[in-house]
Amino acid sequence: MKESILTQTEWPSAWRHKLTTATQAITRIKSGQRVYLGGGCGVPQVLAGALAEQAATLHGIEIIQVMTAGAATYAEPDLAETFRVNALFIGANLRSAVQTGRADFTPVFLSEIPRLFKDGYLPLDVALISVSLPDPHGYCSFGVEVGVTKPAAEAASLVIAEVNPQMPRTWGNSFIHLSQIDACVPVDYPLPELVQDEPTALYQQIARHIAELIPDGATLQLGIGAIPNAVLGYLHEKRDLGVHSEMISDGVVDLVEAGVITGRRKSYLPGKIVTGFMLGTKRLYQFVHDNPIIEMRTTDYTNDPFIISRNNDMVAINAALQLDLTGQVGADSLGTRFYSGVGGQVDFMRGAARSAGGRPIIALPSTAVNGTLSRIVDTLDPGTGVTTSRNDVHYVTTEFGVAALYGRSVRQRAEALIAIAHPDFRSDLQVAARARHLL
Repeated sequence: MKESILTQTEWPSAWRHKLTTATQAITRIKSGQRVYLGGGCGVPQVLAGALAEQAATLHGIEIIQVMTAGAATYAEPDLAETFRVNALFIGANLRSAVQTGRADFTPVFLSEIPRLFKDGYLPLDVALISVSLPDPHGYCSFGVEVGVTKPAAEAASLVIAEVNPQMPRTWGNSFIHLSQIDACVPVDYPLPELVQDEPTALYQQIARHIAELIPDGATLQLGIGAIPNAVLGYLHEKRDLGVHSEMISDGVVDLVEAGVITGRRKSYLPGKIVTGFMLGTKRLYQFVHDNPIIEMRTTDYTNDPFIISRNNDMVAINAALQLDLTGQVGADSLGTRFYSGVGGQVDFMRGAARSAGGRPIIALPSTAVNGTLSRIVDTLDPGTGVTTSRNDVHYVTTEFGVAALYGRSVRQRAEALIAIAHPDFRSDLQVAARARHLL
């Protein structure tokens, strides 16, 4: 990662006075301020590093972020007196800090994060962001992370931006004008990449069951994780699929190039891949650059259940950590330990449920810890938060099949869920269900 010098042809002369270095820009941040750090693969890494380097001159800084790629050096124990991170979604680089109490977690629907900034629930003093080169009119694109970062930049009193020629220029509601940026730091480094592992046989089996629930012409949302990613590999026989999702990954490129994702039959914004951010590799970034089929939007739009429901045959696919016999979903915590966040799961489960022909799907392997624990349980582990209520759950899939729960009694739900639990645990689940008078 390095800073850069932009040429005159790359930078409008009227805004040349805004160019500065990362170190100089960070000196504008004062102790006690609340600082938003751009998320996903659009994290401004040079600015984040410069902020950590200035720790000795600051104190009482609160850093607001969603999931970020790469290391979070500002969250290391030796900087705890200077920086306190408040995560709106917990990524791997903050999980230990949150679980040990060095960082905070604020539960919130992804659709409502922009409101926290705009309506003053979390007023922002500073936004550290990453953008593309400006066009001749002075507009930069937020590139791969529009969903939360654009609202943060619009709400912050001070906006400091890395300007990176390797940030793709994405279409949609994805631009900020140089007049809205207070300091511009030229950089030149490849964006972080998130490479998905090849799906295991287990995830492939789950994905096959999910694919059977997806009709031609459906519009898809695929959450983060191995299962949603595996589903993409089983859709090559489908026709005219569309995408309306808070995020997309490399698998979407495969399906566009194969002629599977066309968006022709989308009932809302046909032909457009609507998304808020992307997690993937250089291949994805090159695909979305200046591509008019990409429609980037903020999460109060992409994740608004009423907008989601305007897509007929909306299929939402989200993962769970644990699920009880009545259909309650635990997806953001393991017992009392916070693990991730609600993200867009509830937004899309509810949006798909209200879509004509929509199908909200919860997917999970039947077991955990090398097959020693059932993920389908009598009751959620003590302390586990209910991410998605039993009232919102329609379909549940494991490698053993699909349980259709909507409109079913708790007895019928227990029977259906036991049938797709791992065979090693079905008898114990039946005993527990009878003890609770579910069977």
